[in-house]
Amino acid sequence: MTVEETQMSAGDYTYDVRRAGDGDELVILLHGFPETSHMWLPLLEHLAANGYTALAPDLRGYSPGARPAEAEHYSHAAMAVDILAMADGLGKDRFHLVGHDHGAGLGWYIAGRHADRVTSWTALSVPHVDAFLRAIATNAEQQQRSGYMQFFRQVGTAEAALAADDFAAMRNIWTASPPDQVEEYLRVLRQPGALTGALNWYRGGFDEERQPVGQVSVPTLLIWGNQDQAIGRPGVTATPPLMDGPYRLVELDAGHWLIQEAEADVLRETLAHIEEFGG
Repeated sequence: MTVEETQMSAGDYTYDVRRAGDGDELVILLHGFPETSHMWLPLLEHLAANGYTALAPDLRGYSPGARPAEAEHYSHAAMAVDILAMADGLGKDRFHLVGHDHGAGLGWYIAGRHADRVTSWTALSVPHVDAFLRAIATNAEQQQRSGYMQFFRQVGTAEAALAADDFAAMRNIWTASPPDQVEEYLRVLRQPGALTGALNWYRGGFDEERQPVGQVSVPTLLIWGNQDQAIGRPGVTATPPLMDGPYRLVELDAGHWLIQEAEADVLRETLAHIEEFGG
């Protein structure tokens, strides 16, 4: 299936997006840090081949036309408005939602606060965001795993460290990605303001004013890798009590980069979940 690269307006911004398929049901895919919509190519093609319209935007900070400088513009509440506007622009009152890493954090917010718009929700790597943040606050192991988040909040310092030696530190993060994908990520992150925009997800998404997502009623699938260096089991274990609707956990023997490390599993389980609750 052909994946089209185009642009789409949403609110005050213009997003670079990848789109595939022309089915009646819409699936929106939200990437994480430090990736772009390029990570979703296998799933875009898979969903399109199975009769769906799949849309993957380069999110705020990554799209040149959606790159506000201030961290306050990167709260989940602010960014959720744009995702809903994308669905509106395609004439869809409801849509399936899939997210990984920071995209999963945003997806949890949308599923919890805009349940009337979401048909099904698939989270990759990140458990319910309330449970995950509680684990960071109370669990020593998760605190250690998440220590890098404080460093990423240091304006200027984090940018300099990550961009040094032609993004050497970033290249070490993308060990599961093929070379063409790495080059696509670097093409975006080398753009003026892009790295700051990407890091602003850490600076604006989890501030003191953040309101809990609360109970989630949308049918939910969590795919988690038990070798994930950043996200341990405590948040996963604490997720089921926050679920008011159908919930299923798929635990893979994989790390954080699930679609690169376990592509067949991710494609199979995600499509099965969407098919079960779509229609």
